[in-house]
Amino acid sequence: MRRGCTLAAYTMRLFLLVPLLLMAGRLSAQRTICTLKRGHVAFTSDAPMERITAANDATEGVLDIHERDFAVRVPMRWFKGFNSPLQQEHFYENYVRTGDFPNAIFEGRIIEAVDLSVQGTYSVRAKGRLTIHGVPQERIIPCAITVDAGGIRVTSAFDVALADHGIRIPRVVHQKLAPETRVEVDLRFEPPAER
Repeated sequence: MRRGCTLAAYTMRLFLLVPLLLMAGRLSAQRTICTLKRGHVAFTSDAPMERITAANDATEGVLDIHERDFAVRVPMRWFKGFNSPLQQEHFYENYVRTGDFPNAIFEGRIIEAVDLSVQGTYSVRAKGRLTIHGVPQERIIPCAITVDAGGIRVTSAFDVALADHGIRIPRVVHQKLAPETRVEVDLRFEPPAER
């Protein structure tokens, strides 16, 4: 990453400038930046009295294949599933508070010096800041990356401790919500356009 450029500023620049660069036809940017074509994020809360699952297909993101920087945004109100509409409403309003914190964001860099322009399968670690419920946590998350002619696929599974992000579980539902949630990610980035 360039000196003097914070990760947050870089991420904001990616989210704001990449669509403009692509529309303007600036091919140098197109050859470096992959955009998320398809993103699936699911979570499972496996508590003693209840198992809750929900999934989200509205994820957005960008990946710089040369710098190995990335930013992924998950709109929290797009999680669907749950065991009842009331449970979904409680998730939105009482736990993740989508009105105040509409997105979960993971931004950072792939640690390993892999060449993401070369087809193959790679085991890597994504290091960065995971922000959920407005609370950022530094994380290193293992990922599998597959590069092929159709683009770059990133898959991962990891745990998120709710307390790490300031999400409180009321005592009355303590047996129905697990303190750790299992998250599974399947992201497909489009290849950069060729000259």
